[in-house]
Amino acid sequence: MNARTDTPADAPAPSEMDEPLPVTDPSALPAPATSADPVERGGPDHQQFVDWLRAVAPYIHAFRGKTFVIAFGGELVKANILNALVNDVALLHAMGMQIVLVHGSRPQVEEQLALRHVESQFAEGVRVTDNAALECAKEAAGELRLDIEAAFSQGLPNTPMAGAQLSVISGNFVTARPLGIVDGIDYQHTGLVRKIDGESVRMSLSHGKIVLLSPLGFSPTGQAFNLSMEDVASATAIALKADKLVFITEVPGVQDPVGKLMPEMSLRTAIERLQNNHLPPDVSYYLEHLVKALKGGVPRAHLIPFDLDGSVLLELFLHDGVGTMISDTDLESLREATLDDVGGILQLIAPLEQDGTLVPRGRHLIERDIANFSVIEHDGVLFGCAALYPYPREGMAEMACLTVSSEAQGTGDGERLLKRIERRARSLGLDRLFVLTTRTEHWFLKRGFVHATVDDLPEDKRKLYNWQRKSMVLMKKL
Repeated sequence: MNARTDTPADAPAPSEMDEPLPVTDPSALPAPATSADPVERGGPDHQQFVDWLRAVAPYIHAFRGKTFVIAFGGELVKANILNALVNDVALLHAMGMQIVLVHGSRPQVEEQLALRHVESQFAEGVRVTDNAALECAKEAAGELRLDIEAAFSQGLPNTPMAGAQLSVISGNFVTARPLGIVDGIDYQHTGLVRKIDGESVRMSLSHGKIVLLSPLGFSPTGQAFNLSMEDVASATAIALKADKLVFITEVPGVQDPVGKLMPEMSLRTAIERLQNNHLPPDVSYYLEHLVKALKGGVPRAHLIPFDLDGSVLLELFLHDGVGTMISDTDLESLREATLDDVGGILQLIAPLEQDGTLVPRGRHLIERDIANFSVIEHDGVLFGCAALYPYPREGMAEMACLTVSSEAQGTGDGERLLKRIERRARSLGLDRLFVLTTRTEHWFLKRGFVHATVDDLPEDKRKLYNWQRKSMVLMKKL
């Protein structure tokens, strides 16, 4: 739960706390209205949409111009989900993200081999690619590439991206080498990525193209090799210094030892999970390549399911996503605010100002008081803020503008901000903290605050007290 603060319009600092906005789930958004189904102007449906758009806007801003490598297996195509993915990728591209797609082809290769009555050969989970298997891999990759390009070329009818002009480019961007003989097994035409032509890929992206890579590579002498989607994708992400690597697979993500999905994990934790060797083989294989990418300089990697409609959008634009995100740094930072955070703070409190919960205070007041603020940042986006206003003469301080994004409610961010403000007050030698609230009395009472009166406030604060709102005064000894 969160609390928020408010003051009279002419007050120098925010002060009174109010009720949080409800969490908005994008899946709950209503269908567009028709002439037979009018929506009341300014009604609750409109507000739901506004709340949702405000929640995702920081991500859109943060991701614009970023490079994402998105890899998906042939299983996704076999499950007839390709068109849905193409629509979602088109949306990302329209929002200014640079997209490289890498497709797999395992089930399609199996189908080709079965048609030719050729038995598949595997060793240690890796395909042994003989001449027949190589021809099947070429045919499968070629058909998939054409299907994907056709999906982007059809104009995306009956979708939000209908009529969008999307250009997909493929090429010999991948140089490969043979896997060779390992433990006495000759893998023949199975290969590994030797090099990605990152400069050519970046040039294509800079011209607004979506780049499509297949799991095939060629040696400098022109010999073809069958590669894995995971190897191509991780090597490409490293070569491009991509901002994100996303695997869309048949697994839901990484689960903890009791089977619960882990929405986030650090690089260190991912390495430990691999070393413990308690993961399912498929999850372990995906995680190995994601860890490889992070070690190579990619800051974020994601493992998400393909059987959830819109999973790539949900993973990127929801606070907790729908799969597992691995990061090379701590995803969440609780820190002092800077002037660069003013826009994010204004965005957090804007809904409360517009519905009358908070008195508008304007950018100039936030900029003036920015040194008083602490913020919670998650993956580059602000999700909470609070301000401390000291009254050293009385040995007291006010906590104001405690706000947590609707997306982060229930995650403990409000509690962390409160503790941060308490520590800041103690460091200034202050021994009491007070808040003014109209609706969140019990939240503070549960955290050690007690009822006080207006007469208990510092003299300067008493002069600014808003008698029309009659906010409760709550105080805590530090």
